[in-house]
Amino acid sequence: MLDISPAEWTAILLSLRVGVIATLVATPFGIALAWLLARRDFWGKSVLDAVVHLPLVLPPVVTGYLLLLTFGRKGLVGGFLADHLGIVFAFRWTGAALACGVMSFPLLVRPMRLSIEAIDRRLEQAAETLGAAPWKVFFTVTLPLALPGVLAGMVLGFAKAIGEFGATITFVSNIPGETQTISSAIYSLIQTPDGDAAAGRLVIVSIVLAIGALIAAEWFARRATQRLHGN
Repeated sequence: MLDISPAEWTAILLSLRVGVIATLVATPFGIALAWLLARRDFWGKSVLDAVVHLPLVLPPVVTGYLLLLTFGRKGLVGGFLADHLGIVFAFRWTGAALACGVMSFPLLVRPMRLSIEAIDRRLEQAAETLGAAPWKVFFTVTLPLALPGVLAGMVLGFAKAIGEFGATITFVSNIPGETQTISSAIYSLIQTPDGDAAAGRLVIVSIVLAIGALIAAEWFARRATQRLHGN
C-alpha cells in the first residue's frame, strides 16, 4: 500500500512544485490587494471584492474554461505571450500553476485582509507622524504586524493549490509527467482496473500534505505572534 510508484512520485512532486510556485507568485499580489481592500475606500470596492472571491463560488470548470479562453494559444493574452514572448500556459505545468493560483487566491487574500484590518491604525499614524514614508510604514509596521495572517493565507493557498482539480484539468488537461497532479492522477486511477491501491496511496499523501500544511500554518502564526510580542 505504501510502495509509491515512479509515476505516482511524479504526480506528487509536480503538485508540490505547482503549489509552491502558485503560492509564491500570488503572495505579493495577495498582500497588495489585501492592503487595498483593508485600508482604502474607492468606487467599485465591493465589485473588486466580489471578483476576488468569484473562484470560490464559480464552478471550477467555468474558471478553467475562462482561463483557456484568456490564456490559451488563441486567447487574447495567451496569443500575445506565445507569439511575442514564447510563454505558453495551456496544456503546460505552468498553466497548472496559473490555474491553482487563481483558484487559491481568495483563500490567500482573506486572512491577509482580516489581519491588516485588525491592526490598530494609530500605530501606522504614529509612524507617519514621526516622518516615515508610506512605503516605510507598510514594510516596518503594517506588514510585520500582519505577518500571522500573511503566513496563514500562504499556507491555506498552498493547501488549496495542491488539491485543485476542476480548473486545472479543464485548462491544462491531464497529461502524465506534464500536468498530471495528485488530484488528476487519482481521477485517472479510479477509472482504471486495479487502480484502487494506487489511488488510495495518493489519497493518503494528499491528506498528509493537507494536515501538514495546516499544522505548519498554526506553528508559523504562533511563532510570528510570539516574536511580535517579544516572547
